[in-house]
Amino acid sequence: MSTPENGSEPNNSSDLIGKKVFFLFPTISVQNRIVTALIQQEYEVYVAKNKEKLKRILSKHTDSIVFIDINEQMSEGEWDIWVTGILEAPDMKGVSIGVVTTNDDEQIMRKYLLALKVPCGYTVVGHDIEKAITQIMAALQNVNAKGRRKYLRAIMERGETSTTINLPVNGNFVNGIIRDISVVGVSCTIEGNPEIPKNTLFKNIQIRLQTNLLKVEGILFGSRSDGTETIYVILFTQRVDPDIRAKIRTYIQHTLQQKMGPDLD
Repeated sequence: MSTPENGSEPNNSSDLIGKKVFFLFPTISVQNRIVTALIQQEYEVYVAKNKEKLKRILSKHTDSIVFIDINEQMSEGEWDIWVTGILEAPDMKGVSIGVVTTNDDEQIMRKYLLALKVPCGYTVVGHDIEKAITQIMAALQNVNAKGRRKYLRAIMERGETSTTINLPVNGNFVNGIIRDISVVGVSCTIEGNPEIPKNTLFKNIQIRLQTNLLKVEGILFGSRSDGTETIYVILFTQRVDPDIRAKIRTYIQHTLQQKMGPDLD
């Protein structure tokens, strides 16, 4: 796949692969509406429930973005200390903070915007959730959260068997193992390493992403050798249903969250 792998490059490549976006202590509403909306816009989003573990992650990924809910878990004074600690820490000087909360207190808002000067703004989540989403997306664009990356992808661990592909080759359906996936395509191995001409159109591809079975259409973009196996790169056609693409994005975020999970929970 042509998109860069997420989560393994050094931080100075974020202009290429984008930045990690964390929501610390988000409410269920924020998770269900705002986080979900950002995932569908191809942002690399994580939910964090442990502020100390998140600090350790931020010291590794120093250009990350963190949205906090100051109504959750800590008092106003404790939040002030936590935010100031992030903003003043030498090893986290590139971290951008924003506030996403139902708290519309003008004095508190001015403190974060004018005194603490959080780079990603203060978003009040009220009845107009779409307005909040628009405001957050504008903040993410201002800090170049996506970089030059267009699509997120999930990379499977070696030995992963719950993410598979089934497609017709020479009149028979054959099974394969997905190596990585994005909304634009997959790379995979196929049983028997069959010879498949470039640009072959597959009209009935079945992809299993853990418990989800998805049907897509794709074209063989190319292949390459990887030891004793052949890696096939298949690009989806424009006829893939938007609902299928939404499910793929959700799966990718779930996979990235799982890999980061022990460091966030």
